[in-house]
Amino acid sequence: MDQILQGDAVRHVAIIQDGNRRYARQKGLSKAVGHSLGAETSEMVSDWCLELGIKHLTLYAFSTENFKRDEEEKRYLFDLIKNKFVELNNSKKIHDNKVRVRAIGRLEMLPRDLQEVIRRTETSTRSYDNLYLNVALAYGGQRELIDAARALAQEVRAGIIRAEDVCEELIARHLYPQDGISVPKVDLIIRTGGDLRTSNFLPWQANGNECAAYFCAPYWPEFRKIDFLRAVRVAQARTSGQQA
Repeated sequence: MDQILQGDAVRHVAIIQDGNRRYARQKGLSKAVGHSLGAETSEMVSDWCLELGIKHLTLYAFSTENFKRDEEEKRYLFDLIKNKFVELNNSKKIHDNKVRVRAIGRLEMLPRDLQEVIRRTETSTRSYDNLYLNVALAYGGQRELIDAARALAQEVRAGIIRAEDVCEELIARHLYPQDGISVPKVDLIIRTGGDLRTSNFLPWQANGNECAAYFCAPYWPEFRKIDFLRAVRVAQARTSGQQA
């Protein structure tokens, strides 16, 4: 831990939380239990980020592709996510540590009761800036770029901006969430569960930054602090190598 704290700062970690269902199947548990255990891991990771002074943590919680899952599993996931946002809103730890909670994605696709809970949690933590906890819901990277392009095109058509004004910074301001503080470029992307792909996650913020990638075998409910620290060290080693 001390070695990491003395190393180059890793400001934005993005995680593809993969393997909840496979873990449950391996252990003879229901999919619902697998998702619940995965949610506990997500909470621990946010604690580790606070310990390390990481500024942004973005968790891939529900993709646009996940809408293809069966209705029972989706309903359970939406209820689980809603309850977690309620917990975040009421959490003394969140407020004491000044954690700003935000959801990114096409939130209008989510159930209205979940949208309302998200709005309340975002509002109650809006003034915080110690850690930004970004939860990707109904998220797809290509769709994010399409939505940004459409918004920019509308502003050009309305005469608000000129086409030649479009630059990286302007595009970033039109990505999710459009609340004045963009999700910054990713320093480290982690994927659990053994798959070696980034699944349309933060393509602008990750690929444009040539961030470090850490793929590991443990399913998300099995992900440990030592796994997280190893991933951070990979990012730091890459940065040191570039600087050298």
